[in-house]
Amino acid sequence: MKRLSLIIITFISQFYFPQYQPKNLSSSDLKKANDWVDKTYNALSQEEKLGQLFIVALYTNKDEAHINQIRNIVLNDKIGGLILMQDDATREINLVNEFQSKSKVPLMIGMDAEWGVFQRIAKAHKYPWAITLGAIQDKNLIHDMASKIAEDCKRMGINWDFAPVVDVNTNPNNPIIGNRSFGSDVNNVVNSALAYSNGLQDNKVLGAIKHFPGHGDTDKDSHLDLPVVSHNMERLEKTELAPFKALMDKGIGGVMVAHLYVPSLEIEKGIPASISKKIITGLLKEKYGYKGLIITDALNMGAVANKFKAGELDALAFKAGNDIMLFSQDVATGKRLIQKAIDNKEISQSRVEESVKKILLTKYFLGLDKYSNVNPENINEDLNNASHSEIVQKMYSNALTLIKNDKKLLPLDCKETYYYVPLEEAPYETFLNQLNTETTVILKKASEINSIPANSKVIVGFHKDNSTAYKPYKISDSSKKILSDLSKNQTVILDVFGSPYALKDIDISKVSTVLVSYENNDDAMKATANGLLGQTKIWGRLPVLVNDNLKFGMGMDIDAKIPANQTDRKNSSETKNSKTVIE
Repeated sequence: MKRLSLIIITFISQFYFPQYQPKNLSSSDLKKANDWVDKTYNALSQEEKLGQLFIVALYTNKDEAHINQIRNIVLNDKIGGLILMQDDATREINLVNEFQSKSKVPLMIGMDAEWGVFQRIAKAHKYPWAITLGAIQDKNLIHDMASKIAEDCKRMGINWDFAPVVDVNTNPNNPIIGNRSFGSDVNNVVNSALAYSNGLQDNKVLGAIKHFPGHGDTDKDSHLDLPVVSHNMERLEKTELAPFKALMDKGIGGVMVAHLYVPSLEIEKGIPASISKKIITGLLKEKYGYKGLIITDALNMGAVANKFKAGELDALAFKAGNDIMLFSQDVATGKRLIQKAIDNKEISQSRVEESVKKILLTKYFLGLDKYSNVNPENINEDLNNASHSEIVQKMYSNALTLIKNDKKLLPLDCKETYYYVPLEEAPYETFLNQLNTETTVILKKASEINSIPANSKVIVGFHKDNSTAYKPYKISDSSKKILSDLSKNQTVILDVFGSPYALKDIDISKVSTVLVSYENNDDAMKATANGLLGQTKIWGRLPVLVNDNLKFGMGMDIDAKIPANQTDRKNSSETKNSKTVIE
């Protein structure tokens, strides 16, 4: 028996060890897993085996024709999983329950939930973007946040969060990564991503590091066209590939491959990484030794969908070494062409066995050897309540980054009067209200700055649109002029409620105090106000290189100064303002 267990462990180690496994598995646990995989695999027809390789998208904001189309794909093509898109949590749960009940092998349910299920479910609570998390120095906090995201995922029946992004964002003009990256420093990206991945997987939700081999230095959106990463191998090894290489043996269950053309890795012109055998099989699987699940980026994206026919694209992706084709646009054709390639000996049946058994083993470890219906009752409340606000505000608080504090104006003096000038396009009221719970802050619109007495202390807020991760971070010329004018006669505290890249072309030489809050929403504004008031420590660091003067790692510490009698007042003020909603 001992020898048998050793053989089983050796077998699983040989093929699957780096992929996700629950901690503290015994040899008997591994034997049960292996037995279930073999039994399930052997009970599948070839059609059903090929079906496991596909994940299709389910939208609840589309019509019944779409729902019926997905229903037919689940029933007829015997697919392996679904990716949940917008936007009704209750409907999604009901449909997943239905589809699971009719699937011979339980479906793997995935979602892009980088900043929580809010990314697809508008009524859920939003967690911070990765750029915000990259500013946090205590990476255990990222683990805690990801654990909470995993809780939300499981509440919806989601087994796989297609996160985190480990692209090193070295290009401020990147239209698609930007806020989704932990930053421009490889080590910070690795440490942040590992904490995030472990937070998910310690709670039985699979992670997926993306977008291999690195989407950080691109100036095109791969949803629209094929980006090119033209760096030489030395640079790729040092930056783009480095996080993936560092995380290969950390037990992260998935790697998502990008639709990028990288000439240094693929000599055939215009071949995206997602269908490149040199990149997926040669580099990721053979050189780096990755044995977990390899999944394409969405196959409906313009970078590939505009150049390859649906179905044919799926077959090319599988031939290249992917285990799962995500967002397939033609499962039936994809299956037929993969089988044709097997018949023609272009693909071996053992390749199918390798991928399907990896998929089945992962499903087993995630508890999908059996399926229990998810209860949709009170789902919106369960995805958005005080427990979410508490942990999210803690994250924003720890991310708050102080770049300058020349006149030692922080924490604010609660006995003084300050003026507040909100600039840019987004709401600001929550920040102002929270400041006014402890000190006096007088609102002045941009048109009223001449009425501010000379030598006053003026807080200027750059409030950028927080509605999506892809909004421009640039500050308008009019806002730059107002900041410049105020700096001539006033003592200015500047707070950027947006990307630190907003400071790239801002003259802050005459601004005494500069902070970055990273995002503009109620949680970020409350956390920032509490930091300014000295109720929480300020100790975040810039996660990106902004310009020659604002470099990665910059930031200052300001300790919290909370008199004991203010704790109750703080809690009371938060309760009083809890009904504030910024649309």
